[in-house]
Amino acid sequence: MNTILSNLKIQVNEKIYVKDPETSALGKKIIEQSILLIDEIGFDNFTFKKLGEKIGSNESSLYRYFENKHKLLVYLSSWYWSWMEYKLVFATTNITDPKEKLRNAITIVTEKVIDDSSTEHINEAILNKIIIAEFTKTLHTKEVDQENKEGFFLIYKRVINRIVNIVTEVNPSYVYAKSLVSTIVEGSLHQHFLTEHFTNITDCNSSKSTTQFYLHLIENVLR
Repeated sequence: MNTILSNLKIQVNEKIYVKDPETSALGKKIIEQSILLIDEIGFDNFTFKKLGEKIGSNESSLYRYFENKHKLLVYLSSWYWSWMEYKLVFATTNITDPKEKLRNAITIVTEKVIDDSSTEHINEAILNKIIIAEFTKTLHTKEVDQENKEGFFLIYKRVINRIVNIVTEVNPSYVYAKSLVSTIVEGSLHQHFLTEHFTNITDCNSSKSTTQFYLHLIENVLR
């Protein structure tokens, strides 16, 4: 799969950025180092000035790619969910058993992420840590409705709806497919967060993974 992914271009809504960072060495460096810096200091403490200092570039050059750090975070989130969608498609294509297809899909969106060596300037394992800690900040804003209309979250919703379609294959009579899948996708991020920071309020750990929990949940819900 890595070979196939290396030949695919991750698609991100062009309204999110001023200039596509994938089109230049500086743009790729901005993406690469912003992931590392956000992971190091957190999104709240992250600024374009600090990123500029880290990559040895003027702060103004970063604004030629993104209007602000919120748009950068939305870009990183969109890139992540687009990458996740590719993995989801490859994990479910040509599988005829709906239950097996659903197990594969749930595993993809809930398992611990390992860095994909085919994307040299993006460390998906670290990006996943950012999504776990910061993704809700892309949604919980005053501008979310307008940004949703402009398609900022289209890829995220597409990932969810792909799994919804599989749930419907497994159990056409289940009437809460969208609520179930959106709960699993976002809930898995929360469970990973709890596993890292609040171990006394989750059963997920090194021996009982988040993926195992959600596979158990969906098997019982869709009986």
